[in-house]
Amino acid sequence: MKRILIFSLAYVPHVGGAEVALKEITDRISDIEFHMLTLNFGGEAGEEKIGNVVVHRIGNGASYSSKILFVVRAALAARVLHRTHHFDAFWAMMSYMLFPIVLLRLRNIRVPYLLTLQEGDPFEDTFNRWFILPFRPLLSVGFKNASAVQAISTYLAQWATNMGFKKEVTVIPNGVDLERFIEAPHPPIVTAGVVNLITASRLVYKNALDEVIRALVLLPENVQFVVYGSGPDERVLRALAEDLKVASRVLFKGHSSHADLARSFATAHIFIRPSRSEGMGNSFIEAMAVGLPVIGTQEGGIADFLFDAKRNPSKETTGWAVDKDSPQQIAMAVKEILTNPEKVSRVRANAFALVHEKYDWNLITRDMKKLFDRVLESK
Repeated sequence: MKRILIFSLAYVPHVGGAEVALKEITDRISDIEFHMLTLNFGGEAGEEKIGNVVVHRIGNGASYSSKILFVVRAALAARVLHRTHHFDAFWAMMSYMLFPIVLLRLRNIRVPYLLTLQEGDPFEDTFNRWFILPFRPLLSVGFKNASAVQAISTYLAQWATNMGFKKEVTVIPNGVDLERFIEAPHPPIVTAGVVNLITASRLVYKNALDEVIRALVLLPENVQFVVYGSGPDERVLRALAEDLKVASRVLFKGHSSHADLARSFATAHIFIRPSRSEGMGNSFIEAMAVGLPVIGTQEGGIADFLFDAKRNPSKETTGWAVDKDSPQQIAMAVKEILTNPEKVSRVRANAFALVHEKYDWNLITRDMKKLFDRVLESK
């Protein structure tokens, strides 16, 4: 059986789009033995098996210094693990995880490796951070020597070219668990006493939840904003809601499991996340899968699946697109959804069909398995 070592800064129970993708894909592949090196954020088991992955946690804590030291620790730990398991390939989840692979190559441990681009921040922010910039040449070495690069959107695919990767980038998006996120009979908007705008987002600047709070001022008082997720900006968002006198209409629900989130989507009316940047955005397609009308920008990878009637006339409409930092456009989109049930029905059907055609995790895993086989054959 072939063995692949994954480098990922975080893993279950710390869940974001990248961590979900890792678990969904590896759980569906039984003929590869997966190991993973990831950061121990504190109090977690040093080694455990989660699904089809043997997880080795190293380091301690979520501070910047712990994350930076993880690079060196991961390279050292991989060297030790490789002596025992003789890995056939490495898999770097996001560009930062190229660093330990490059360090291993400098110690003459050279196995083929796959890079997956899942980043959500803009290119400039990702590669010009103070702790990245001095070592950016090492990242370029990592990109140039990758056996294959997979990106979850056409937007991120361009990053590999910009960083020196010369081959064709394989675009394979993230997917949806269609057994969990199923189409539901949502409460009718016309008769709803309260209209729930819902989001599942990290509470960070890039996700622009502040713009939804600003839009509430322009919307009827029966429209409220239900926020699932946690993050460093929660205090700022709560203060903004208080300042704008809409605090009673913004409900912070905290972190939610995928199972609970699917149930919450079923009781909502509109999904919204007006992102300032986005690698892809799993929550958008999960919302489409359950039949929610979706409002978002077309920043980054969102443009691959959110098609607007006015902005994308040549495509089947799948949502309502707004410019970033535009609460007025958000309010207009909400009002159109509230007053145009026939259009909403058509758009929901288009989005639902698109998700089932292109974003089923079973289809995504099939394509990823082909990519793994290609990388393994290059050994």
